[in-house]
Amino acid sequence: MKNITLRVEGMSCGHCVNAVEGALKEVGASGKVNLESKSVAVEYDESKVSLEKIKEAIEDQGYDVV
Repeated sequence: MKNITLRVEGMSCGHCVNAVEGALKEVGASGKVNLESKSVAVEYDESKVSLEKIKEAIEDQGYDVV
């Protein structure tokens, strides 16, 4: 399993947390959002999902991965 922390702009509330964490689950990753630091700690299996796919899933929810 690989762990990475991504900076995500546009998150501000519980709905944002649920949207990002839910999007990660849909692509086969898991994540924990930290609203204060505007980041998400992601754990994923590189053989099952790419980092690009993870970023795309977050951006599809309306947030910017920077």
